[in-house]
Amino acid sequence: MTDPADRDENITPPPASPATPDVMEHDEIYGEDGSIRQDYLTAIGAAIADRDILFLREHVMRLHESELGDLLESINVQQRHALVALLGNDFDFASLTEVDEAIRLQIIEALPNARIAEALGELDSDDAVYILEDLDEEDQKEILAALPFTERVRLRRSLDYPEDTAGRRMQTEFVAVPPFWTVGQTIDYMRDEEDLPESFSQIFVIDPTFKLLGSVDLDRILRTKRQVRIEDVMEESRYRIDAEMDQEEAAQLFEQYDLLSAAVVDENERLVGVLTIDDVVDVIHQEADEDIKRLGGVGDEELSDSILSTVRSRFSWLLINLGTAILASGVISLFDATIEQMVALAVLMPIVASMGGNAGTQTMTVTVRALATRDLDIYNAGRIIRREAAVGLINGILFAVIIGVVAGGWFASPGLGGIIAAAMVVNMLAAALAGILLPLLLDKVGADPAIASAVFVTTVTDVVGFFAFLGLAGWWLSMT
Repeated sequence: MTDPADRDENITPPPASPATPDVMEHDEIYGEDGSIRQDYLTAIGAAIADRDILFLREHVMRLHESELGDLLESINVQQRHALVALLGNDFDFASLTEVDEAIRLQIIEALPNARIAEALGELDSDDAVYILEDLDEEDQKEILAALPFTERVRLRRSLDYPEDTAGRRMQTEFVAVPPFWTVGQTIDYMRDEEDLPESFSQIFVIDPTFKLLGSVDLDRILRTKRQVRIEDVMEESRYRIDAEMDQEEAAQLFEQYDLLSAAVVDENERLVGVLTIDDVVDVIHQEADEDIKRLGGVGDEELSDSILSTVRSRFSWLLINLGTAILASGVISLFDATIEQMVALAVLMPIVASMGGNAGTQTMTVTVRALATRDLDIYNAGRIIRREAAVGLINGILFAVIIGVVAGGWFASPGLGGIIAAAMVVNMLAAALAGILLPLLLDKVGADPAIASAVFVTTVTDVVGFFAFLGLAGWWLSMT
């Protein structure tokens, strides 16, 4: 007879379910590279396939909204829809503010408007507006109609403001009290009132017409005796933000004055909302992201966009770039006889244009960013232009020496080395001036320098580079 202990040692444990690996025993879902761990994604994918609702509720519902947003972006379309359906009312709609617009619309369009309205009613107004603003007007109306009157009015008011303004990004839940209340009354009100924001750091003071008078920080409230009147401890709201102010300008105010929150007022100075630092951080990230993409000529493209929409967004600027390339080729064709006399020119001329293009892009990037952050204006433009011109000239001289020696030794022609060196100085100076003057000009006429600068700067450096190098070469050949 086999000993029971021996029998237990020979038992092979059943294989672990693919949806319950040991990795799920702790909370960290990110790997060392900052992306979601593959074993975590595998476990979630297996749970979705097995419709393991209990597992998903345990390991997905605990995620922060930003983590859930990363998860939604990391799984495929079918898994996204299945995950939202399996979680049902437990799905955190706030996570939709953390994903690409294309993914957000995919999820929203697959849900009935009644379900969306129910979920938006539980979100902060700024998050609800963020989701609503991407929907068709008909869907917006149907969803708003299903909301309670107060919520509907708040959201409708935010949606009436133009896109990318403080009014769109503000939160309409705030705490406001009259100036004649005492600190004790205010504290009692906050304790008893159920319809308050989940978190706030300021209490606003308003008159009977809702005109903003000032604000009081919560820490000041807690350190003040109950009988003191609010008007005696309030501070004037110096950094109030107009509801129609561009969100980027509002973000710059937060950055300049180290604000955590700021009152948003309408044209009559009435309090309509509050802008908080978490929304401003999102705005800063969004604006920087847009500037980088526009510099590359890809507009508002997202990683989740379809192939067709990506082609559409890139085609127009590539078409413009083709036109400028043809213009540069036209300049080269003017000197075809010169090139025929000396084949070395065809070998060397891309160097001048390429160096000028890179130098121009460097200057242009610094200029566009300085314009976006308001660090470059009419008062310091002259000094910055002189600085960039000096940088371009010095770099041009340094690289002229390098390429002159290389080209002269390569083709055993000191004269050719001198020609390309002179062309390098001319083009590097032209690149520096184009890199700063063209964005300034575009900004002056109301165009977005982040979108249009790159194509024009590249055109200038190509045309000037080819013309300078081949023109000087033609003159040199005619003299020898």
